[in-house]
Amino acid sequence: MNGEQWLGIELRHLAALAAVARERSFRGAAASLGYVPSAISSQIASLERAVGARLVERSRGPGPVRLTEPGELLLAHAESILARLHAAQADLGGYVDGAAAVAIRAGITQSVGVRILSALMQRYSARWPGVQLLPRESTSDLELYALVESGELDVGFCELPAPDGPFETFELLTDPYVFVVRADSALAREGRPARIDDLAGAPLISYSQCRGMKRIEATLESRGIEPNVVFRSDVNATVQSLVAAGVGSAIVPRLAVDEADRRTAVVELGRSVALPPRVLAAVWHRDRAHVPALRDFVELAQEVARGLERAEPALVRSA
Repeated sequence: MNGEQWLGIELRHLAALAAVARERSFRGAAASLGYVPSAISSQIASLERAVGARLVERSRGPGPVRLTEPGELLLAHAESILARLHAAQADLGGYVDGAAAVAIRAGITQSVGVRILSALMQRYSARWPGVQLLPRESTSDLELYALVESGELDVGFCELPAPDGPFETFELLTDPYVFVVRADSALAREGRPARIDDLAGAPLISYSQCRGMKRIEATLESRGIEPNVVFRSDVNATVQSLVAAGVGSAIVPRLAVDEADRRTAVVELGRSVALPPRVLAAVWHRDRAHVPALRDFVELAQEVARGLERAEPALVRSA
């Protein structure tokens, strides 16, 4: 393989490969990048000559095109390179127009927004009155990781472990899972921790996008319990409302529970269940420049988390 040929690879070639993979057609890739289809075809051909391998299987008819195995392998590297470029653009653009000094873009999930971000913003605004906080909510922390990698977010509040990527993480707190049931249920009246047989066969309201919940369901399956999920929602209030309505019970992180809702009761999970808790962290791009305002934001987030731990000792329960 000729290394000199690889030096001829241009960013537009990698962008074309990523667009073809995303759009599944040369025409769609061209439209998304503002080119004509022949230009995309030419860029892919140049890329294939440089790497010495066929990267795209051309369709003979109207069907979608797909990447070859070498194409999929190169795509993973291309996406990382393009994300790094976007992060550099965000850094430089911020300093050129002054945005780095006046705005912080923070990615959150629902429970972080309710339980951490509100207190954090109040304290942070008092310390940095000239800095605007721009929160962005997502149902998936993996999306937040991707936005941090691409430079679209300065910091994300995510679940550990972090996926592969240029991430530096700052642990905030350990958030145990609890069992939420109707307040008038037998389990709530008994006032004891939930046992493994309480979960077996019980109709459950669960999440669809939560990475931690997928791990919880896999843990139950490994113990011979097939989760009986009757409904999925990524809105915490919907999950709890359906529990109150008697549709089912729910295994949720403690931070996700509205304990003021008297229609439901929070039941601790006993030792026979022993589900792994989720660990929340602040995450930023380790290779980007981090202004003092952002560093202080992360430090204050850790202080707010410590305050939550003192107020709710269950949040620091050992994994």
